[in-house]
Amino acid sequence: MYDLIIIGAGPAGSSAGRIAGKNGLKTLVIEKEMFPRYKPCGGALSEHAKSYLDFEIPEEIIERNILGGRVRFRGKSIEYFKDYRLSVIVTRSIFDNFLLEKAKETGIDIHHGEKVTDISQSDSHVSITTNKDSYKARYVIIATGSQGKLKTVVRREDNKSECGVCLVTEIEENDEIIDQYIKDAIEMHFGVSGVGYGWVFPHKGYYSVGAGSVMAKHLPYPKKAMQDYLKVNGFTGEYKLTGHVIPCGGHKRKLVEGRIILSGDAAGFVDAFTGEGLAYAIRSGQLAADIITENAGNGSNLQELVNYEKICYSEFGEHLKYSLIFTKIMHYFPERSFNAFIKETDILDMFLEVVTFNRTYKDLVKWLIFNFKLRWLKK
Repeated sequence: MYDLIIIGAGPAGSSAGRIAGKNGLKTLVIEKEMFPRYKPCGGALSEHAKSYLDFEIPEEIIERNILGGRVRFRGKSIEYFKDYRLSVIVTRSIFDNFLLEKAKETGIDIHHGEKVTDISQSDSHVSITTNKDSYKARYVIIATGSQGKLKTVVRREDNKSECGVCLVTEIEENDEIIDQYIKDAIEMHFGVSGVGYGWVFPHKGYYSVGAGSVMAKHLPYPKKAMQDYLKVNGFTGEYKLTGHVIPCGGHKRKLVEGRIILSGDAAGFVDAFTGEGLAYAIRSGQLAADIITENAGNGSNLQELVNYEKICYSEFGEHLKYSLIFTKIMHYFPERSFNAFIKETDILDMFLEVVTFNRTYKDLVKWLIFNFKLRWLKK
């Protein structure tokens, strides 16, 4: 009988595992893949996300320091840079494996290459069946990302207005050429196939290029959108495209059912505008492990596990709610919104303050509405 079983060894699962191990919980992490494994992702790790870690990231894992960005919209573009670091670029297979090793340091058990096939719970414990064995635990954290069906033991599947789709590929290139294209910055291209977006992130020896939308219903042909985006950026080779579903943050979702908690992408914790989820994966995993530790020590009053939802909302739930409102404003009024983004540095500066978590999306939404009304009244 384990105190805690964590399903999934990505950033949410590994972060939960590290906290659980440090808190003295007998913990097992079950991961269906063998680590390190490939993970389709741009690989931008914000300073906000890094701030949640209780250890330093080795320099050899950091491929680029990002100081700014290039925003593009319908033939127009603007570049912006700060005198401080906004994020770092990592390869997710390497970074995720590093996080798992940091969790392993605390003495928890980790099973690679084992897939969970069934979950059931009773009043006293949760039973887990895999393709190799069966286990019992007092609590379970599901941190399997947005893919898969396991999260449906807690909540329903997202519909097409509550999730998005992205395709990504890696394109090898000489570092000098990458520096000439975009050095110390990331590129975001909005208005791709309507309400979609694209990105070009510089890595060490390759670009991560992707396209998609956080609202799948507005991007019926994601593969074509990605192919068109590659051509627009001069990438004309034959590339392997990997697709994945991303939850659109800001929607109300159930996170706790009995002794089972969702964290990370499985819980829907993703910025609705940028698609960033690493910070929320790390933090929600930590919060889940902490509240389970507290619950295990006070007589297992399962009602108190529901506080996890309140704690997540107080830390970043409202932020994600307003990221969705901001996304709708930007994409439903694209000409006015993105043209303002391109032309006016005030909006960019405010947005960067939001990205670094020095300001909130709520602040940005209020600022936008006030300024749009002010311009309308001046006309």
